[in-house]
Amino acid sequence: MRSSRPTRLVFALPAALVAGGALLVGVAFLGAPEPAVGSEKLVAGSVCEAQELKARKAQDDSIEIEIPSEFDTPWPTLSACRSHAGAEDPDAPGPVQPIQFSHKHHAGEYQIDCQYCHSGTDVSAVAGVPSVELCMGCHQQFPASYDELEGIRTLKEDWEEKRPTEWLQIHRLPEYVQFKHNRHIQAGFDCQTCHGPVEEMDKVYLVPDTHVWPWLLPTQKLEMGWCINCHRENGASQDCYLCHY
Repeated sequence: MRSSRPTRLVFALPAALVAGGALLVGVAFLGAPEPAVGSEKLVAGSVCEAQELKARKAQDDSIEIEIPSEFDTPWPTLSACRSHAGAEDPDAPGPVQPIQFSHKHHAGEYQIDCQYCHSGTDVSAVAGVPSVELCMGCHQQFPASYDELEGIRTLKEDWEEKRPTEWLQIHRLPEYVQFKHNRHIQAGFDCQTCHGPVEEMDKVYLVPDTHVWPWLLPTQKLEMGWCINCHRENGASQDCYLCHY
């Protein structure tokens, strides 16, 4: 009599697979962690952290936050904290300055005129660099909670030690080239023409700008061809002695 074992095996194998799959699902279900009923409370460790947590809470009321009393202050503002962080970001274009000064925060958000800090640029051949005294004229009015920002502490140290801030120069021409800021400002050119949209920058850097001469030769910002091309387009003199001593 022929054995029926192969037939039984054919029907038994799928059943075993189904049973095994159900067992694995059950084990996985039993071993999986239960969904958290409530999230862990987020505690601020600084004023800037407190500002970020408040902003998150405003977007998502389900999160739990705790703001210790020493950090529960409106100053520095959230935008000041973020701009300060942006100004010291090593991955952003441009060098990190001795003071984390954000043009985006000052010239952009608060719309401080360029010549308030870079005074005399409209009458001097050289652009003015803001003094520590000028900066402190504003910042000595601010509450002490702003000292949380490293840039503010550095500014106050420079002021107390009567030490000028050693800003890093971004736009630099060769010594044999003379460029007069007052001539260009008086001609109606905006600072952004050469310096780019500084009111949008936390860190100022040399913004790339390529011009193409009529004979299709590219020239980059601050190269001679870039300046000559601008003079040509605006009907200014192209005499060599205008820019070279």
